[in-house]
Amino acid sequence: MSATIQLLGAPAILRDGQKTAGPKGRKAWALLAYLLLAERPAGRRAMAEFLFADAADPLGALRWNLAQLRRALDGVATIEGDPVRVTLAPDVTVDAHSPAAGGDLLEGIELDTSPAFASWLVVARGRYAGQAAAALHDGALHALTSGDADRAADLAAQLVALDPFDEQHHELLVRALVARGDRTGAVEQVEACRRLFRRELDCEPSAALRQAASETAGTDAAPVTGRHTVALARLEAGEAALAAGAAEHGVNLLRQACREADACGDDALHGRALLHLGGALVEAVRGRDEEGALCLHQALALAESAGDRETIVGALRELAYTDLQAGRRTSVEQRLMRAGHLATSDRERASILAVQGQNRSDMGDYPGALSSLTQSIEQAERAGEPRRVAFSMSLVGRIHLLRGDDADAITMLDRSLEITEAERWLAFLPWPEALRAEADLRQGETARAADRLHRAFALACDLQDPCWEGMAARGLSLLDRAEGEPGRSWIDEARVRCGRLTDRYVWVQGHVLDAAISVELDAGDHESAATHIRSLRALAARTEMRELVVRSLVHAAHLGDRGAVTSARVLAAEIENPVLGALVEAHA
Repeated sequence: MSATIQLLGAPAILRDGQKTAGPKGRKAWALLAYLLLAERPAGRRAMAEFLFADAADPLGALRWNLAQLRRALDGVATIEGDPVRVTLAPDVTVDAHSPAAGGDLLEGIELDTSPAFASWLVVARGRYAGQAAAALHDGALHALTSGDADRAADLAAQLVALDPFDEQHHELLVRALVARGDRTGAVEQVEACRRLFRRELDCEPSAALRQAASETAGTDAAPVTGRHTVALARLEAGEAALAAGAAEHGVNLLRQACREADACGDDALHGRALLHLGGALVEAVRGRDEEGALCLHQALALAESAGDRETIVGALRELAYTDLQAGRRTSVEQRLMRAGHLATSDRERASILAVQGQNRSDMGDYPGALSSLTQSIEQAERAGEPRRVAFSMSLVGRIHLLRGDDADAITMLDRSLEITEAERWLAFLPWPEALRAEADLRQGETARAADRLHRAFALACDLQDPCWEGMAARGLSLLDRAEGEPGRSWIDEARVRCGRLTDRYVWVQGHVLDAAISVELDAGDHESAATHIRSLRALAARTEMRELVVRSLVHAAHLGDRGAVTSARVLAAEIENPVLGALVEAHA
């Protein structure tokens, strides 16, 4: 017998494809969802408080609902122990363990009498909606790469319906419409997006959306017999331009290299050119991540066809980094696992481990992140890759800073800055500088912090990098507060700057929102705080940034959310951060 426990959409238990009697009562379903989806088994007393605090006998209510579940799941799963563990029978699946597009988690079930569970459910629904959107996004890109523009358009349209205010979803739909020859439909989609954004957000979509509707394949006039040589020359020139900081010129040269390689029919060379172009669009040119991701998907397909292992590894790593920036966590780990199996050099492994460490850190898995980043540093040092060393050290420093290990944070960030300065890596410098300044503030070194933050902000503005601008402006807000000022103007600046482009780094956006809420609560602006708490919780849940979810719940407790602290305590128990645990308990 095969069986499915359906938690997405209307909950149900299916045996051999047929719906069977499920547990009676909404709380039994709620209990089952929590038991199946929580990262760690929960103790009975904690679950009784979590779900049945309103009952006269919470533990008795828990026992009754567990009995309901055992009857409904006979032959499907066993439930036993304290903490309570669910063991699935062979050939039993849970749809939420591999979410694709579907309904809300526990659709139609709301538990106003259990505020702690209600808070948990809001977060969990956001997480599974984000995973479903990520699956649609990846499917649409894969369909475009495979030449199935109709399917790509269908999946992209579903993405737009899921979140009509995500401009990247509109851009992907526009690209799919262009690919199937419907340029009129693409232009109409751009206009529909513009009207929506003007009416609801009082802003215009970025230039990337309009450009997506007008792009053509294009050709060059170089003779066919010389195209292979021309492609190689332009690939090398494009890489040199990027290294010199001439991003737009480098991208234009790489586009030409891609056209020449395509024309001469060399799949391996075309894949390499697309890899470099996609990486440049993602890392060196702001606002072009969606185009970059499409190039990387194309590079991966060509490299697989040509058997080019090195390009396959590079494309998987760059796609994982693009997904990391957007918070598409499941695909990050999947791509990195495959890349890791194929990697053969210290340089390749160091870059893969760096992305893995950053992703795990963003998710609040600090032990896992430290393990990956430590290995990345070791292998980058062996490979003679100082910039990779500096990058990974900055992320280790960030973890120590978040966990209150200030001395370790200072050691790592100083070393990262030393290497960054020696390499004259100005495009990266604002990041470790802003983090190091926060450590200065904690040590009471406000003058030194001010110097660092103003330098970081000025350089970030010169680079026109919204993430670095947001980090530096957030630090300047902390500086104002340390000097007795409200910090409102700088935190507002940080929030606007880090969110001004569609391909923002979601962790920075959430980190800035967290600080903004603290400023608003201190100022007594509860209306603005409540708005930003909802935004932070939705963003952090959708992108699986667990620490920021907990922080949003702690903020909500300030405004009287009865279940927020209990839900925050449950979620914080899964994160190894003593600072976060102390923050939750301080509001218990």
